[in-house]
Amino acid sequence: MSYTSPTGETPVKRLSLALVFTIMSILPVVADEPKSTADTRVFELRTYYANPGKMNALHARFRDHTVKLFEKYGMTVIGFWSPIEKDKAEEVLVYILAYPSKEAADKSWKAFRDDPDWKKAKAESEKDGVLVKKVDSVYLNPTDYSKLK
Repeated sequence: MSYTSPTGETPVKRLSLALVFTIMSILPVVADEPKSTADTRVFELRTYYANPGKMNALHARFRDHTVKLFEKYGMTVIGFWSPIEKDKAEEVLVYILAYPSKEAADKSWKAFRDDPDWKKAKAESEKDGVLVKKVDSVYLNPTDYSKLK
């Protein structure tokens, strides 16, 4: 039985949002990026829900293929996280990407999805079944008092 709050939030969704707010409040500003009063960077919080028994394969795909392709297409990886609870860690993977703008994010994702290396890596990783049953994505703007911009 899983709990859903009256607002429709699940514990994993609350965990994901709590995680992003915690991370954004404790990470320092990236040292090599110029400071700007007109910073337009946006962040994307992505939460993946793996099919049963597929989390190790999903981690391998990110480790061996996906992260390199993110970098190829101008997506800045802020970090990847797994829940502390072992059973949830077998189901949930959370990560944050940064982009110069929402338009840049859209362009990067289109190029990523069209990349032949991505298509090959995805097909090979799913030869024994689809790895991901659901993906949640939320685009975020840092607040004016956030250390990470």
